[in-house]
Amino acid sequence: MKKIALITGATSGIGEATARILAPQYHLIIHGRRKDRLKKLKEELSVETDVQTLSFDVRDRQAVFTTIESLPEDWKSIELLVNNAGNAHGLSSFDQGNLDDWDAMIDINVKGLLYVSRAVVPGMVERKRGHIVNIGSIAGKEVYPNGNVYCASKFAADAVNSSMRLDLNAHGIKVSQVIPGLVKTEFSMVRFKGDEARSQKIYEGFEPLTGHDVAEVIHYIVSRPPHVLLSDVVLFPTAQASSTIVNRKK
Repeated sequence: MKKIALITGATSGIGEATARILAPQYHLIIHGRRKDRLKKLKEELSVETDVQTLSFDVRDRQAVFTTIESLPEDWKSIELLVNNAGNAHGLSSFDQGNLDDWDAMIDINVKGLLYVSRAVVPGMVERKRGHIVNIGSIAGKEVYPNGNVYCASKFAADAVNSSMRLDLNAHGIKVSQVIPGLVKTEFSMVRFKGDEARSQKIYEGFEPLTGHDVAEVIHYIVSRPPHVLLSDVVLFPTAQASSTIVNRKK
């Protein structure tokens, strides 16, 4: 019998790729704010598995808890939570930072992670089993110029991830983190507020990771035997050596 997986931010990039790669093994609860994309993805994946959709803003605490609680009873036994929803807004020096961008990054990358996890984890604790995979970033390990608050939000998420692992260990719950470097998704388009030229420049001169590359790692992590835990996995494109060092072809 298939287990149930909840994937946040499933309407594009890493989240969508993860939903596709897990569909043969899991019943899926896919989350996103873009309802048209959720509907389309559900239609595509329903040929492989049963799918539920949830649409809410992870920043909205009440919406998170109310919507997850509204799941049918036979969908509440979530065995796998993939916390993928996250964002970056802007790339500017600290003195020129946009306060609205700061709020958005902290609210989504930190509070959103906390809210969704808090809504799901008590059920795992009660059942004494489950697996949480948090999608981090190399920005949560290495600060880079003009990254300031985005990096801070990802450092916070890294701390939350490690704290989860300690606190939930006694309940038999696995906690893993995937820490990608440069992944070509809609991430940069959001960061640069739709500026396609600036967004594409980030990926010039080398082959970046794809959402599917990251999803394959997630699939590997969650398919290990019960006694095996992959805790933190850093994933770079071959051309990348750190958050700031990328071998770009001249």
